[in-house]
Amino acid sequence: MLKKIKLSLAVQIVIGLVLGITVGAIFYGNAAVSTYLQPIGDVFLHLIKMIVVPIIVSTLIVGVAGTGDMKQLGRLGGKTLLYFEVITTIAIIVGLLAANLFQPGAGINMNELSEGDISSYVSTSETVGDQGPFHILVDIVPTNVIEAMASGNMLQIIFFSVLFGLGVAAIGDKGKPVLAFFQGVADAMFYVTNVVMKFAPFGVFALIGVTVSKFGLASLIPLGKLAILVYAAMFFFIFVILGITARIFGINILTMIKLIKAELILAYSTASSEAVLPRLMEKTEKMGAPKDIVSFVIPTGYSFNLDGSTLYQAIAALFIAQMYGIDLSIMDQITLMLVLMVTSKGIAGVPGVSFVVLLATLGTVGIPIEGLAFIAGIDRILDMMRTVVNVVGNTLSALVMAKWEKRFDEKKFDAYVAEELGQKA
Repeated sequence: MLKKIKLSLAVQIVIGLVLGITVGAIFYGNAAVSTYLQPIGDVFLHLIKMIVVPIIVSTLIVGVAGTGDMKQLGRLGGKTLLYFEVITTIAIIVGLLAANLFQPGAGINMNELSEGDISSYVSTSETVGDQGPFHILVDIVPTNVIEAMASGNMLQIIFFSVLFGLGVAAIGDKGKPVLAFFQGVADAMFYVTNVVMKFAPFGVFALIGVTVSKFGLASLIPLGKLAILVYAAMFFFIFVILGITARIFGINILTMIKLIKAELILAYSTASSEAVLPRLMEKTEKMGAPKDIVSFVIPTGYSFNLDGSTLYQAIAALFIAQMYGIDLSIMDQITLMLVLMVTSKGIAGVPGVSFVVLLATLGTVGIPIEGLAFIAGIDRILDMMRTVVNVVGNTLSALVMAKWEKRFDEKKFDAYVAEELGQKA
């Protein structure tokens, strides 16, 4: 009797990825690929978006109410934002250094490049720019929490959930039924997540198939140096910058990456951090980080800890300047870094966030925003890799905060490593 072979989710996603690339390459330029496969990919992304908000709200309320300590929560929030600011600033510096060292935009003939349509991003960036420098402080408070949940506004959802959790803790025994309800919601939604993830290989197959069928090699060649530099810089950031950070806090970055390999493949294939958020929260808790830390740090990181996006924005800004022959002084680049530090915060829910941030930033140092149209064609390929960096950075941030708060469960981590990888941590 033949033994049934059980493939892990990571292997299934890789198979979907390979098949999607193959189908996209075979039917390159054929509109039928998009017609038949795009709906499958969209259904998967819709399923993920369907479960994200209930998971964040329920786990955050349970975590905060379980802690019930305003001082502890304030300390965690302060440490988290400090960590995010330091790491994203380093990401910007790495991007600027890489672009200055390797000059990816030098010698580019703009006549060889095709221009993409960035009009939708322009209108969005104008809206963001009109809000002023303190819009994050105002926008973090929802006027209608139902509307915030419907639109997926992460900062407003976090703000409400934290306050609600503190309220549940403050009313003592009266809040226990409410706490039990949200605990049940969280458990049920994690079950739903595991069901939805069974559809992930089909979603990956469809999304990557559509991408490859639309993407021509001819359009990549003139921008090949930019693509290679972005990927190389991001690998450097993961294994050197985040690797050193992890080592400082007693975490092995390679072990962590192995534990979330399925999520990384999925994030790369879909170019969506949101697609892996529920599983990421579940796995990080299994790695030994407490529920309240995981439910606060990871969703907050989706707005404040976009390492891959900020690194890419720094490289892209200098690439466009070099392409136009604009020599940016040290002061110009420092200004660019400071502006990126501000504009990259709090708009993670905006479609094409990296383009929106760049459009809101380039003009401050005299770089033509029209230059973004020349790299729009390969933005999807670059977006796939910066999504991976964002996911690695946010996973690590939850473990770092658990270590920093001295609440990391080493035994739980070792047991999970042994279970998943069959080895000692």
